[in-house]
Amino acid sequence: MSQDVSFIADAMKQAVPYVKTTGIEFEEVSASRIVASLPDTPTLHNHIGGPHAAMMFGLGESASGAVVMAAFAAHLGKATPLAVRAEIAYKKIAMGPLRAEAVLGRSADEVLAELESGTRPEFPVTITITNAEGVTTGEMTVVWTLKPAR
Repeated sequence: MSQDVSFIADAMKQAVPYVKTTGIEFEEVSASRIVASLPDTPTLHNHIGGPHAAMMFGLGESASGAVVMAAFAAHLGKATPLAVRAEIAYKKIAMGPLRAEAVLGRSADEVLAELESGTRPEFPVTITITNAEGVTTGEMTVVWTLKPAR
């Protein structure tokens, strides 16, 4: 039985001011996959009229954070999720609204088993950023850890 993670969209808007400020919306939410979108807002544009590279990165990182929160929601009393490192590849010029699909790269059970064994786990979240036509404009990986609560 899977847990209800529908609260993640609202939780992200409350816990992460950047999400609310940029207008990121969470369209699909599950414990292993999140789809988030960034509206086409002129205040977020770059010098060529599309979303600034920082906005693309922020969308992808926010989607990755949301999937981590969803995957480990029931365990946040034992550990704090923290981004360790991130990499992004800008594939095509992005114009208009964007969509980011973030997928947990390891099973939550495997990560939790590492945490329970006393190891501080690291795990990837892969993100694909696309435009309204479905063209991939960016690809990201964010590596996360669960820092044990003390």
